Amino acid sequence: MQAIATAFGLVFDLQVIGVILASAVFGMFVGAMPGLTATMATALLVPVTFFMPPVPALGAIVTATAMAIFAGDIPAAMLRMPGTPASAAYADESYEMTKKGQLDLCMGVNLVFSVLGGIFGVAVLILAAPMLAEVAINFSSFEYFWLACLGLTCAVFIGTGDPVKGLLSLFIGLAIGCVGIDPAAGQPRFTFGNVDLLSGINFIPTLIGMFAVSELLRGSVSLDQGSTMVQQQVGKLMTGIGAVWRKYWKNFFRGSILGTVIGALPGAGADIAAWVSYAVSKKLSKEPEKFGTGHLEGIVDSTSANNSALGGAWIPALVFGIPGDSITAIVIGVLYMKGMNPGPSVFLQTPELIYAVFIIFILANIVMFPLGWAAIKSAKQILRVPRNILLPVILIFCMVGSFAMTNSIYGVVLMVVMGVFGWVLEEHGIPIAPLILGLVLGEMLEQNFMTSMIKSDGSFLFFFERPIAGVLGVCTLIVWGLMLWRMLPFGRHGQPVPAGETAPP
Repeated sequence: MQAIATAFGLVFDLQVIGVILASAVFGMFVGAMPGLTATMATALLVPVTFFMPPVPALGAIVTATAMAIFAGDIPAAMLRMPGTPASAAYADESYEMTKKGQLDLCMGVNLVFSVLGGIFGVAVLILAAPMLAEVAINFSSFEYFWLACLGLTCAVFIGTGDPVKGLLSLFIGLAIGCVGIDPAAGQPRFTFGNVDLLSGINFIPTLIGMFAVSELLRGSVSLDQGSTMVQQQVGKLMTGIGAVWRKYWKNFFRGSILGTVIGALPGAGADIAAWVSYAVSKKLSKEPEKFGTGHLEGIVDSTSANNSALGGAWIPALVFGIPGDSITAIVIGVLYMKGMNPGPSVFLQTPELIYAVFIIFILANIVMFPLGWAAIKSAKQILRVPRNILLPVILIFCMVGSFAMTNSIYGVVLMVVMGVFGWVLEEHGIPIAPLILGLVLGEMLEQNFMTSMIKSDGSFLFFFERPIAGVLGVCTLIVWGLMLWRMLPFGRHGQPVPAGETAPP
């Protein structure tokens, strides 16, 4: 109890509160700018934390990250340009709601369920950190391989329309992910002698190109069809939220639990949590045909998942010193810099600092509500700007974000190429969401498969020997089997379809 009282004294200091508020505004701005990610917000704060004591330094990072993850939803809904990768999973869904005149409801749901999801993740972090970290630390390459396979299976569910086109998009993403250095042999692949490609296809410029630039191209083609991107009236964000909660409260808890668990897995993070949660929501929904047309159900699941994943990612970082995502990897460096060695001993040596982090997490999610409300109200004015002015400004921000990620013109070129490619794919009815998922999980899949094959000396039986790996493997194969069965002509109704006829829907 003395440590908790000390933690409250450390947090509720004028300097710390000031840092938290300033970081909240900074994180909200960075997250709302397409291409400026939550990871970038964290990285930009590291030099500033050199001159701070441990509590305000950690407070700055925690608050900015939480704000950036939510703020990425704002341009996703208004312009179909996710501010952060964690918002990409449901960017299309949010934008479709905006086109139907439901921007207020969409942003209200994003704000409320982001706050609730973040608080849920913090609660789990406080109550169950050691238990969940112990499960995550036991994962080997075999478990991560099957986890990646399950994640890639989601591509069939998140791609609207023809599942074959969804699979095609997924394989294109996996192929793009093969560019770079072979993780096993260390040989360059598909680099064509270009030094920049040795590090692979950078994810952030690709994401900006596929979502933002492709939408800019689509908008520029129809410049003469209207003066603004989408005509919307400023309304009340909280109207209808109670009804949404009564209808989708189970989705909130499911998404939050999934997000926390996935966040606790080293290397996963909020973006993967959002993709998986969206796919699970569509698979288990009673109205799967509404997904992709502006349906709230998937948004509730995903926005709860990516915010709760933030708390989950700190579980292995604090308890075992293993980063849950790129953000907590930076945090671990800050902890070492401040003389705090993350691991079980930190709970014994400096418990007041750990409790201070928990309190800051709660404060950050509480502050998110009024600041998020203000950010949405301010950002709505973007929709009133003439499109011939708005599009070039957005393109400049996209170029800055892409350049910042690679520190070279290569990032800008990659953004443009991927933007044109994404536009061509969507013009032919091929969704780009599975492509992004394949690019995200492709490296994880290949590295863990190669590592597992080396460990097992080429034997596939080792992939099922460990209990958790065996369960994940069997579940994956069952899902694949059911998918193949449903694709067959007689899979749905138990009898073959006569020649010349098609299977009924």
